[in-house]
Amino acid sequence: MATVTESIDVQVPVSTAYNQWTQFESFPHFMNGVESITQQDATHSHWKTKVGGVEREFDTEITEQHPDERVAWKSTDGKDHAGVVTFHRLGDSSTRVTVQLDWHPETFTEKVGAVVGADDRQVKSDLTRFKEFIESQGSETGAWRGDVSAPGQ
Repeated sequence: MATVTESIDVQVPVSTAYNQWTQFESFPHFMNGVESITQQDATHSHWKTKVGGVEREFDTEITEQHPDERVAWKSTDGKDHAGVVTFHRLGDSSTRVTVQLDWHPETFTEKVGAVVGADDRQVKSDLTRFKEFIESQGSETGAWRGDVSAPGQ
């Protein structure tokens, strides 16, 4: 199992950072390797990615979501992939965004990438582009403020 945890501070209110993160279909604007995301309903989406020449398609489900706090997800189609993004208010107009991803590298290239830290660098650069995107916009492009309780709660 590979794990990446990265954080970045953005100069927007926590609600703005959170609201933008709920707009999954905008991820290709700041995430390299994400070709497209199609929102199927409030908690399910279909992803198309291309990283290191490897194309993947998978489905995800939001497993927990609390406005201005966290969004957690997992894959639902047999791929071993899960993650959580948390939002921490640093001040009235600044927020720390922390991403943790867990997955099982399948191909030789993915396994090597995990070992040499390519995944960490990718997430870090995606967060840098998220920072540039949201700060240059000045406001979110949309929002979904629904609450999804973790299983068993």
